Amino acid sequence: MNKEILVTRSALPEMEEYIEEIRSIWENHWLTNMGNKHIALQEKLAEFMGVDKIELFTNGHMAIELALQALNLQGEVITTPFTFASTTHAIVRNGLTPVFCDIDPADFTMDVTKLEALITDRTSAILPVHVYGNICHVEEIERIAHKYGLKVLYDAAHTFGETYKGVGVGNFGDVSCFSFHATKVFNTIEGGAACFRDPRIGEKLYDLKNFGIHGPEEVSGIGANAKMNEFCAAMGLCNLRHVKEEIAMRKTVAERYRDGLEGLSGLRMNVIQKDVDSNYAYFPVVIEESEFGASREEVFDALAAENIYARKYFYPLTNTFEAYHGRFSADRTPAALHVSKRVLTLPLYSSLELSDVDRIVGIIRACHV
Repeated sequence: MNKEILVTRSALPEMEEYIEEIRSIWENHWLTNMGNKHIALQEKLAEFMGVDKIELFTNGHMAIELALQALNLQGEVITTPFTFASTTHAIVRNGLTPVFCDIDPADFTMDVTKLEALITDRTSAILPVHVYGNICHVEEIERIAHKYGLKVLYDAAHTFGETYKGVGVGNFGDVSCFSFHATKVFNTIEGGAACFRDPRIGEKLYDLKNFGIHGPEEVSGIGANAKMNEFCAAMGLCNLRHVKEEIAMRKTVAERYRDGLEGLSGLRMNVIQKDVDSNYAYFPVVIEESEFGASREEVFDALAAENIYARKYFYPLTNTFEAYHGRFSADRTPAALHVSKRVLTLPLYSSLELSDVDRIVGIIRACHV
């Protein structure tokens, strides 16, 4: 049996580096509640990402869910179903109604040509999703949001470390939220962040992640518990030292895929966006069975037979989840529905050997008729 290749593999520093980073935790016994590691990571991330203000969270989902609360929204939020469950769940768990906009099939992000038609007198915000490292059409979203007086909150989980026209991606919208989950380009084991400019949003986010506590005898807000602990922050400090190298190695893998799969009819690779400095987070391919000669499922199974595990990501669409049965119709987002049934993200991580990339390419090519 060939060695197992998963769709991703978590980046880790050398064990000795992490042990050295956490040594001071044993000395001061400060495990959580915005300790030295938390503060240091927050400062270094702001510098690396080129943002003014940032708050850290226990995970990316809580960053989104609490950012929605911090924006004090009501009514409807326009978003996309071509995303992870977290995005839609965060809206619904806040008592808001998601309104689904279709995607641009070229880059899988929100189709801004369909956005204005979805705005009603109940719309309070737009929650677009940067997908696979592809950045949304931020200028047009900003124009529309300004025209109608709407808040914008980006799910930026896939775009850590990226820039658009030289500007860090965390600067777009009222808030941009990131995931530092173990599967991401940059991880803190579990973790997340929200970037913003308005200090009033920061004050609300801090309250929301720390029970509204402002001192040992003062609780002036109502909040949850979503603080990043010191061990996760320490992992982040280690991984941040190596993230540029991580991205460079991922680029090499992605380019090997692109070279190997170029020219296959019926197989479309991810777009290369102009003015975007990519992090090479994912390598999606869209397989059109009528042209390629095999379905997405057949390619998936052919890889799995060789102990290689790609992912149908994003499938299913969030507006088709059983949890929302009868509430939404995927027929209203036909482009997203079409792609979700055909997309496959191939294994991609910095330590993936190029010989394994070539083997994956060979299996896919063997499926092509």
